[in-house]
Amino acid sequence: MAQILDNISKIVTLSPEEELLFLSKIETQHYKAKTIVLSAGEVCKHSYFVNSGLLRSFNINDNIVEHVLSFACEGWWIGDMYSLLSQKPGNLFIEVLEDAEVVLLSKENQEELYHQIPKLERFFRIIVENSLVSYQERLMDNLSLTAEERFDKFCKKYPTLIQKVPQKQIASFIGVTPEFFSKMKSRLLRK
Repeated sequence: MAQILDNISKIVTLSPEEELLFLSKIETQHYKAKTIVLSAGEVCKHSYFVNSGLLRSFNINDNIVEHVLSFACEGWWIGDMYSLLSQKPGNLFIEVLEDAEVVLLSKENQEELYHQIPKLERFFRIIVENSLVSYQERLMDNLSLTAEERFDKFCKKYPTLIQKVPQKQIASFIGVTPEFFSKMKSRLLRK
């Protein structure tokens, strides 16, 4: 559990008593690769923190095309923010890409912790703000950068994911078809 406490300590400092209270409100699950931990249409009841492994969030449109929204590797948080905050059915799937150990914090326990340890409300606010900034930056990149520039930015921002994530999922994340991605990558390798 040291990893999640280290993650929190980057933003706020918890006393030993607060750490114990926080740890009493979470649970750890082990998932095998290809496990769907949340399906579209379900209400997201947890925030997920990745101790080890790799997860992704995605949706599937009416044409049965997957759109990867995010990846979460060790030390990252993931969830369906719309569903978690509104407690309405979401439109995201969260899938385990490689065997993972994941910490689950229920919405109910998170709300209790806000009252019992107010600095955790600040922690999660900053996490959500950082997420919002990241999504806005990605949206602007999709509107203004070429596919090659988006791929280059992905490689620089997530260097460890290049070898771990299937190419079709990277293609989906940067907003191109797998066929276009393959041609683009070949072209880049020839340069």
